[in-house]
Amino acid sequence: MPGDHELYSLFLAGDTKAYDELMIRYGDSLTVFLNAYLHDWHDAEDLMIEAFAAIMVKKPRIREGSFKAYLYRTARNLASRFHSGRSRFQSFSLDSVEEELGSGFLTEEKLLDAERARMLKLCFERIDPQLREALWLVYFEDMSYEAAARVMGVSRKRVDHLLTRGKEVLRTELKKEGMTNAYQ
Repeated sequence: MPGDHELYSLFLAGDTKAYDELMIRYGDSLTVFLNAYLHDWHDAEDLMIEAFAAIMVKKPRIREGSFKAYLYRTARNLASRFHSGRSRFQSFSLDSVEEELGSGFLTEEKLLDAERARMLKLCFERIDPQLREALWLVYFEDMSYEAAARVMGVSRKRVDHLLTRGKEVLRTELKKEGMTNAYQ
């Protein structure tokens, strides 16, 4: 499977199917990320498409290994501008992200997983939005510290600090709810 940089290079050389592959690869996760700011799935989908379109039109030079970070930073900036015409910019929040259990019967294991996910989401929402965003980018979006730093517009050292602090605060919040280990 070709990497992001290879697909982007192919797109720059005129292969639109390579760009379609990048949209398939990141479209859904970027929409979830944007929805955490916008709290509206339709607006999030629109801005996801707009972020891809902006890159497609501008064709910026993107360093190898940086496509995902560039895409997310572009989307985050679009979300910020989107809110500038409205009230104030929303902080990163997962209020409207619904847990999907899939089809079929709800087994005891699925119910326990759903309850753990609900508890994690509840505790996740209690922590500072900047800590939440850093944790999301690194642990849910699987970005490197450098990539998360580019998305958030902070230094790598700051991301490291945010993650350390975020894990401490999240652990404390989970303990308040009686969760002392992830497999309870």
